[in-house]
Amino acid sequence: MSLTQKFSYLFSITLGLSILVYLLRGFGIVTFLPGGVLIGLIILSISTFFIYSILITKR
Repeated sequence: MSLTQKFSYLFSITLGLSILVYLLRGFGIVTFLPGGVLIGLIILSISTFFIYSILITKR
C-alpha cells in the first residue's frame, strides 16, 4: 500500500468521523463531547487533505 493510499484512507475516515460527530451533536444525541473534539477532527481532516493533495501532485 502506497503512502498516497494511506493518506487517502485517513482523509476519508477523518472526514466521515467529523461529519458524523457534527450531525450527532446537532441532533443532541452526543452532547457529552466537548467542542474541541469536533474542532480537532476538522483540523485533522483538513491537514490530511493538504498532505494527500501534495502527495498527488508529486507523482
